[in-house]
Amino acid sequence: MAAAAAASIRERQTVALKRMLNFNVPHVKNSTGEPVWKVLIYDRFGQDIISPLLSVKELRDMGITLHLLLHSDRDPIPDVPAVYFVMPTEENIDRMCQDLRNQLYESYYLNFISAISRSKLEDIANAALAASAVTQVAKVFDQYLNFITLEDDMFVLCNQNKELVSYRGAVPIIRCSRGTAAEMVAVKLDKKLRENLRDARNSLFTGDTLGAGQFSFQRPLLVLVDRNIDLATPLHHTWTYQALVHDVLDFHLNRVNLEESSGMENSPAGARPKRKNKKSYDLTPVDKFWQKHKGSPFPEVAESVQQELESYRAQEDEVKRLKSIMGLEGEDEGAISMLSDNTAKLTSAVSSLPELLEKKRLIDLHTNVATAVLEHIKARKLDVYFEYEEKIMSKTTLDKSLLDIISDPDAGTPEDKMRLFLIYYISAQQAPSEADLEQYKKALTDAGCNLNPLQYIKQWKAFAKMASAPTSYGNTTAKPMGLLSRVMNTGSQFVMEGVKNLVLKQQNLPVTRILDNLMEMKSNPETDDYRYFDPKMLRGNDSSVPRNKNPFQEAIVFVVGGGNYIEYQNLVDYIKGKQGKHILYGCSELFNATQFIKQLSQLGQK
Repeated sequence: MAAAAAASIRERQTVALKRMLNFNVPHVKNSTGEPVWKVLIYDRFGQDIISPLLSVKELRDMGITLHLLLHSDRDPIPDVPAVYFVMPTEENIDRMCQDLRNQLYESYYLNFISAISRSKLEDIANAALAASAVTQVAKVFDQYLNFITLEDDMFVLCNQNKELVSYRGAVPIIRCSRGTAAEMVAVKLDKKLRENLRDARNSLFTGDTLGAGQFSFQRPLLVLVDRNIDLATPLHHTWTYQALVHDVLDFHLNRVNLEESSGMENSPAGARPKRKNKKSYDLTPVDKFWQKHKGSPFPEVAESVQQELESYRAQEDEVKRLKSIMGLEGEDEGAISMLSDNTAKLTSAVSSLPELLEKKRLIDLHTNVATAVLEHIKARKLDVYFEYEEKIMSKTTLDKSLLDIISDPDAGTPEDKMRLFLIYYISAQQAPSEADLEQYKKALTDAGCNLNPLQYIKQWKAFAKMASAPTSYGNTTAKPMGLLSRVMNTGSQFVMEGVKNLVLKQQNLPVTRILDNLMEMKSNPETDDYRYFDPKMLRGNDSSVPRNKNPFQEAIVFVVGGGNYIEYQNLVDYIKGKQGKHILYGCSELFNATQFIKQLSQLGQK
């Protein structure tokens, strides 16, 4: 049971994709037979779902020789089967029918990301008949894979066509707050699950679609929360590695894109600046450093990169010796895998060198990513912002006036200042007086801030009557531990001097606290009024009284209105102390503070 429950959402979705690419037959590892060569045709949705999970090499190992967008210009390849992975939209169906008419491929395996309607299925059948291609349409499948998995325990929904989202698995118990967008979603989901359970011919919850033993006997808890319960966390300056990368760099679908300046320092005065090199890095589960440190405070990451670098330098002579044995001193490292093992020495070199070079690649990757993050921390004084916001959110005495930080031209960008002020405004027990607010607004305007987000938060706070009951963020805060002064001698001068070494203390954010109350069946004013839905009950009821009195072992937290890595990491840290329990974090979209501020700004203009 424990082993079955441990299968993560990332593993399950990867297995489902590999099965699909193997013509919907389970993919067997280590099979000796050559894969059947095929082409993969996907739309943007399919591309976003596949790219965080399967590399180009893995696709090739599955027999995918080409992967092409459905709406690109494609040449006929009449002797090769095609696997389609697309949303069942009108536009996509038309293009697939056109492919059938043009007889582009030998056979067609049609996989729809979410369920296709009967009328659209008939359109495909008619096109296949008209093109005399009925026998070539080998299989049509609904895959129910309309979500993007970014971590073992985190997923994001595709943003368009939300009405097409399907849910499959064990029937959950649903809890949500009243009078929110989350409640509207819960009511619709409860209705949809009831209808599905009544229709025995078409149930998502019967059969062995996901393999026996995928779920424990106990039903999971689905907690639906509205972004409005906590608007401060998405604006918060963060201090952990993954959340910082998402906050300050271009990080999307587990890929970070960096701009590197190429030797500007050595350019003669007046010379044209050299073009910046763009580099992309995939931060995946294979990257052991990332898996270990993505939730660590940034100074700890800097220490660890330094230690890894020193450990590798101790082995550099060994790398040179191995390269020399293999006659590869000046060779491209990619050639290593092409060598045969003629002697015992060479055999040892062939097995040791790739491992050492992979270690070096990861050190270089994280040195570059961490250096880029550090540049933002230093230039914008992000450690100061993080510490100050932690104090605001935990109601700790402030050692510096908010106006001083807003007015300091060296502390952060206008957006940083706006984020800080909004957190103060959202968290305040009592809204500032009109005179104080005018003073803050003038300082923000002088600092170059756009006041539209504040306009929206004012309206929201008045509407939600939040002034009398602001969200609580716990009573602990980050503790400064003196200054870090290690120098990372890597050419980029990775110096942490002057940056506070802040150590995080565990505190539960609002979403984590709500989950804890509901998962452990605790009585708490914050959640006592949450609605309770059990789609297995014959009659829907408007109850907030749980039938089940036992604590839950598995839970899914879904944030309607967008999630973030700070909230995700807080849930991961919380569940570490709960042996045998599993949680999954999902959200309608994943945004960083810049994207969230833009949304608030648009709402403030209305």
